[in-house]
Amino acid sequence: MASSNETSQSNLAYSILKQQIVTGEFGPNDTLREIDIARQMNMSRTPVREAVKRLEDEGLLTRVPRKGLTVTTLDQTSITELYRFREILECGAARLAARFADDMEIENMRAILEESRSLADPVRSNYEFHQALYAASHNQFLVKAINNLIDSTALLGQSTLAHTGRPELALHEHLALFDAIANRDEDRAEACAREHIRQALLARLKLQRELMAQRRAAAASIDITEEEMPE
Repeated sequence: MASSNETSQSNLAYSILKQQIVTGEFGPNDTLREIDIARQMNMSRTPVREAVKRLEDEGLLTRVPRKGLTVTTLDQTSITELYRFREILECGAARLAARFADDMEIENMRAILEESRSLADPVRSNYEFHQALYAASHNQFLVKAINNLIDSTALLGQSTLAHTGRPELALHEHLALFDAIANRDEDRAEACAREHIRQALLARLKLQRELMAQRRAAAASIDITEEEMPE
């Protein structure tokens, strides 16, 4: 049975590693070793091993044969599955927000949307609006499930809001969703949330295709360069 100190260290290691994964400090090209992580955190390997196991269970880390522990990468099928699950949760949150949001929560969402019109930081504005919507659902278990899912979306890398034209479209979708919530229209709020997530998925798949094309072009460039090198 783990001591209280080991449990505390395991929780700390878990929090640090998760933050490093979510913020992109560790990427899919990095190989992680428990002994190195333990040395960097000045811990024994036991709490680090427990932290790594939790992150594997959450799908953020994967053990790759002949390579070791790496940050999980998602293929097109996994991306689609992730967004389908997000659609289920977000639709539920939107419906509940339309039913339970109080006046202060409505005004908070309105203020966030007004501030986001400047598009100074669309990623932050998007995060703040969605967090406000989740809180307005008044369901702690749903909020926890959504936030756990958000951690998985960090594996996708660049936000779709970096895609040309997407911030403006996302704002339009948020405004429609907010209008439904403010008017207590649960069916329309759910429909708007569904459309928003489906449009985000389309943008994500387009971004993924562009990224793969760039990687193929880079690989082809390397091959050509090597062929032209003198012996």
